[in-house]
Amino acid sequence: MDQDTKFWDKAATKYARKPVRNQSAYAETLDRTRHYLRLDQIVLEIGCGTGSTALLLAPSVGQITATDLSPAMIAIAQDKLADGKHPNIHFRTARLSDGDLADQVFDAVLAFNVLHLVRDIPAEIRAIHRRLEPGGLFISKTGCLGEAGRFLALVIVVMRKLGFAPFVHSLRYGELDAMITSEGFEIIETGLYPASDHARFVVARKL
Repeated sequence: MDQDTKFWDKAATKYARKPVRNQSAYAETLDRTRHYLRLDQIVLEIGCGTGSTALLLAPSVGQITATDLSPAMIAIAQDKLADGKHPNIHFRTARLSDGDLADQVFDAVLAFNVLHLVRDIPAEIRAIHRRLEPGGLFISKTGCLGEAGRFLALVIVVMRKLGFAPFVHSLRYGELDAMITSEGFEIIETGLYPASDHARFVVARKL
C-alpha cells in the first residue's frame, strides 16, 4: 500500500464525520455541475471520498461510477447504498490506470478537491482525456493553494512532516488552466467556490 492510500485510509472515519465547511459554496458547485449533466450520460467521478457528492449528483445522470484510491473511503461510501435508493451509482476502489476502468469511456469525468493531491497532475489529466468521449466534459474543483501565499505552503510542509496533511501541490490558477488546456481541453467555464479558499471550479470540453 502506497503512502497516499495509507494516509486516506487512516483519515477515512474522521473525514466521513466532518461536515462540509462552506455549504453555500458546495451547493453552488453542485448547481453549476448539474447544469452540464444529463440523464443519458455515463459519468466517472475520481477521488470520490466517502461518496457524498456522487449521491447528490446521481439523480442528474444515467449512471455514475465513483472511485477512490482508499479502500476505507469506498467501504464507507458502499454503506450509503444500503437503502437501495441509488441503483445508478457504483462505488469502487480504483485509479484511472486500473485494468477494466482504463478500457471504459465516459460522457463526463468529475474531480472535486482531488487534482492538487495527485502526484503527477498532467498525467492524471491526460488519463482523464483518454477516458472521455469526443466532446466529453471534465468538471473539476481544485484547491489552488499557491494563490494563498507562501505562509500556507510552509504550514502544509510542516504538517506533512508530522503526518497531519497529505501530499499537496501549491497551484496557481493560471498554472492549473494551462495544464488542462495543454492536454487537449477547451475551458468553457471557471469560478471560485469559495473564493476565500481559492477553490477553482473548471469545466473543460475534450477537443
